[in-house]
Amino acid sequence: MNAQSLVAKVWNFAHVLRDQGVSYQAYISQISYLLFLKMDEERVTLIGEASMLPDGSRWDNIKGLSGEALNSAYVKLLGTLSKQGGIIGAIFLKAQNEIQDPAKLKRLVGLIDSETWLGLPVDVKGDIYEGLLARNAEDVKSGAGQYFTPRAVIDAMVEVVDPEPQQTVHDPACGTAGFLLAAWEHMKKHPRAQDKATYLALKNKFSGVDIVPEVVRLAAMNLYLHGITGVDSIVEAKDALLGAGGKSYDIILTNPPFGRKQSYRIVRDDGEIDNEREDYDRQDFFVTTSNKQLNFLQHIMTVLAPDGEAAVVLPDNVLFEGGAGETIRRRLLRNFDFHTLLRLPTGIFYKQGVKANVLFFDKKPPSDEAATRDLWIYDLRTNQRFTLKERPMVRADLDDFVQCYRPGRIFEREESERFRRFPLDALLARDKVNLDIFWLKDNTLDDPDLLPSPDEVAAEVVESLEVALDRFRGVAKQLGQA
Repeated sequence: MNAQSLVAKVWNFAHVLRDQGVSYQAYISQISYLLFLKMDEERVTLIGEASMLPDGSRWDNIKGLSGEALNSAYVKLLGTLSKQGGIIGAIFLKAQNEIQDPAKLKRLVGLIDSETWLGLPVDVKGDIYEGLLARNAEDVKSGAGQYFTPRAVIDAMVEVVDPEPQQTVHDPACGTAGFLLAAWEHMKKHPRAQDKATYLALKNKFSGVDIVPEVVRLAAMNLYLHGITGVDSIVEAKDALLGAGGKSYDIILTNPPFGRKQSYRIVRDDGEIDNEREDYDRQDFFVTTSNKQLNFLQHIMTVLAPDGEAAVVLPDNVLFEGGAGETIRRRLLRNFDFHTLLRLPTGIFYKQGVKANVLFFDKKPPSDEAATRDLWIYDLRTNQRFTLKERPMVRADLDDFVQCYRPGRIFEREESERFRRFPLDALLARDKVNLDIFWLKDNTLDDPDLLPSPDEVAAEVVESLEVALDRFRGVAKQLGQA
């Protein structure tokens, strides 16, 4: 059975459970638990390895049970494994049984037990799991799409940044670990990684955090199924914006959560969620703001290692917002080599109306001169039309950008219709250092095929109203303090 057939087989059962009140994301969590248990058993029986799991909390302890006995044993098993460390603790973090009907649970156990998962190639297992995550992301009501970055964009970002085996790679908003996995696939093909010691050490080069425990579980399982095993937990459930504890990273690849206001919740040491906070009082931040994308940008600038490289997906407001936004852009241009900006098209994210960009910048040593000399902007948005179903973006749509970027040879760049160079002086002379720059003629009114759908237009209107409301709230706050 191929990967697509297995995805369909496993996913079809989700609809049965949905009728019982089990969300798609909760279903994937249950799949994650059971897959890990089954593969642990296969490692013991097929390869002869020792089990990673404590006695009484293994596949054999549930697969032959049914009815209330199965339910009771499964609940006990999840409670035990949720207290473990390393990747086991990450996958079973705050785990609980959300399938209340023992007959449905028995059927799901049988579904997992009917395949020999360890016999499948790593790529197939990974494709199956990513297929489930993609299906989950399509469930817009659950909000799962915010954790899903188009794979074509991820692959292009990783290709041009070109991380090498000796470098550390970090994602401070890792979601389901798409960037970490793409970096892993890229780095393990490097000539240096063909050395056994380098290859084994490579698995310890990745790290990620996410504030949502359920998402951390999915990320940990995704990494495990792609062959990143035998190491301590790579991903952690915590608020990245509280700080990295003095750590720094050579490569940062990330797509922080959408939304203007800082809506993150605080996760206490006991794992419970406390009240929301709007800003962060960090000594290493140079401006205080409630805009979470600006806070993520500050965080990345802070934890990037000397000569480190970052590629970050951020919305348009980061390019033009005044106040804190202007301060951060000036700091970015001065202290970092902000050399490339990719303007992404609309219609590629699960949240409608999102206008986003990829910012590529390198951290440079302190100097009297600004680190940025020129900002090269590639416009993949104007006169481009993508949708999630009828015209999804594929990797080939980014071929021209990758060619224009010239990885490792950016000094050889040449201007083209969609790729333009903007000197630092010209950027600093713009009002509020506004980097929301475009030059192509918009032909959407002349070409009906380029017109956005009504839901995209509505989403853009909502976003514009939210921006206006934020500004009015700021004015009202200043008036109240006067």
